Amino acid sequence: MPHQLAVTIRAALPAVHVDEVRRVLSEAHREGTARELFPFAEVTGTHFARLVLVPEGPGGGARAAMPASVVYMSEVDAPLDAHLAALVRAAGEGLEKVFGHCAGYPSRTAPDAARIAWLTSHLIPCAAFYVNTVGRGRRQILREAELHEAIEEFLDRDGAALAKESPQHIHAAIRRYVSGREDLAWARTPPAPPARGWRARRTAHLIAVPLAGLVFLPLLLITLPLWAALLRWHERRDVPHEARPRRDHVRELATYEDHVTQNPFTAVGQVKPGRFRRATLSAVLFVVDYGVRHVFNRGDLAGVKTIHFARWLYIDGKRRVVFASNYDGSLESYMDDFIDKVAWGLNAVFSNGQGYPRTRWLVRGGAEDELAFKRYLRCHQVPTQVWYSAYDDMTTHNIETNARIRAGLFADLGPAETEAWLALL
Repeated sequence: MPHQLAVTIRAALPAVHVDEVRRVLSEAHREGTARELFPFAEVTGTHFARLVLVPEGPGGGARAAMPASVVYMSEVDAPLDAHLAALVRAAGEGLEKVFGHCAGYPSRTAPDAARIAWLTSHLIPCAAFYVNTVGRGRRQILREAELHEAIEEFLDRDGAALAKESPQHIHAAIRRYVSGREDLAWARTPPAPPARGWRARRTAHLIAVPLAGLVFLPLLLITLPLWAALLRWHERRDVPHEARPRRDHVRELATYEDHVTQNPFTAVGQVKPGRFRRATLSAVLFVVDYGVRHVFNRGDLAGVKTIHFARWLYIDGKRRVVFASNYDGSLESYMDDFIDKVAWGLNAVFSNGQGYPRTRWLVRGGAEDELAFKRYLRCHQVPTQVWYSAYDDMTTHNIETNARIRAGLFADLGPAETEAWLALL
């Protein structure tokens, strides 16, 4: 069973080609040609994928403006090399239309190996990457949905005859039915865990970070009062943005939302100037990365259960941060979920961005001002013109239910457990 990767490929786009690429991405969505130009369904192991145009960012002082860029992001099953090779084979024409204007992109006559090498050279690592359930591959998700559907069809057909039977008898009948179908033979065994080497590295990281924290604990305790004083000094001088999202911007965003069960979210923000804010954000994202790797990795991000994947990453020499996620339901419910359950976490990360609602002690205030926070997010959200989901009719709850159905199908269950399992159907 593979583990999941966050793939981000970013390339600067010359200003003269920005409108052309924006038109390609918009027309691919509007005319329904995205599946032809970017057939991500043919790229084995792809859970979600998107292409977005990140706008130019302002400079400051002696710093030049930050260039516009094309960004490809996907959540895929390992290994990376296989994904990039399949991506170039399946979506070569689409990649040419968006990355072909970027410096150094290989010509159409160049071999696939050259394009793979170019894409590899433009990969950006994540500062933090959240996976709803680590190790649950795309094939497993789709297969378990097929298993659930097959069992439902069996019950629709034979349910009347089984209605008066005991839960144990019904469970046994379902098990016999599945056992009799060769195409469902895989369901008789539990899914294998990710590769042993990957699990070993993950365990090493789990242990090494707390040990390193213990080594540096005396230094951290000494510097903490100074950091807290500097934090309040900066917070008192922060200037929140009062701007409201433009109506045409909101209308454009809405064009790409609420077409299926899930939605994409992509936002770009500028980090507040100065080493203090950059260092604080780096430390916060380091903690977030550790938490989503080892603590919040079983379908629950600090109480928020509707997110399939999420990532935080730096661009432009850590002058800007991109946040991207795939979530269930509407944006309004998504934002409400975060505000109600993990406002402190939003503040810890996003308060280091320019214009964020004023915070206190890093975690108070900020997102607690619901209206200001929602305006801030909408202002920084960028359109996700091209977006793909391998299972766009399934919520995280559906996927977890399907996994539990498979887990209980051939398990030895007691009476209460059998009733609970049947209630999943």
